[in-house]
Amino acid sequence: MLKLIILDRDGTINEDRDDYVKSPEEWVPIEGSMEAIARLSHAGWRIVIASNQSGLGRGLFDMATLNAMHEKMHKLLALVGGKVEAIFFCPHTTEEGCDCRKPLSGLYEQISSRLGVSLKGVPTVGDSLRDLQAGYGVGCEPHLVLSGKGVVYRDQALSAQFPKETRIHQDLYGFSEWMLHERDAQLEALKAEKKA
Repeated sequence: MLKLIILDRDGTINEDRDDYVKSPEEWVPIEGSMEAIARLSHAGWRIVIASNQSGLGRGLFDMATLNAMHEKMHKLLALVGGKVEAIFFCPHTTEEGCDCRKPLSGLYEQISSRLGVSLKGVPTVGDSLRDLQAGYGVGCEPHLVLSGKGVVYRDQALSAQFPKETRIHQDLYGFSEWMLHERDAQLEALKAEKKA
């Protein structure tokens, strides 16, 4: 089985902002997220990011600035032994009508094509409905984190629009705990239920 995980960026790995993350200074990791990625990397998981970055299309920052944000992330990850293999992003605004802006699945299709693999059953992690819809559209296993935009779901139930298989985690570190300690046991229990 391909050991691949697809992560959203803003609100999942780093703090989100209503006015967009526009500079390396504004790119601030969520507590525990660098360590979470490092733990998953050490366990042999390949980590890829799929992120809407309409700030590019809106002229709020340029490619050099986006690259600088990601360079900061890579350096912080290296300090704890983590690694992100690739970053796929949509630079378009809603008005441009592209097929890569989440909740559409274009970014995930790009990942599948670039890596030459099916994404069926690949965990995808995000802090919003559109993140999970985009991954679910190509067969990914949906995981919601209660950080970033996901904070609202700490106090309310998920709407019916969420995939019914959605698993909920406090944050990316909580997701890493589940992946490393509970996932296999829960999947085996599900298989046993289906056979019974």
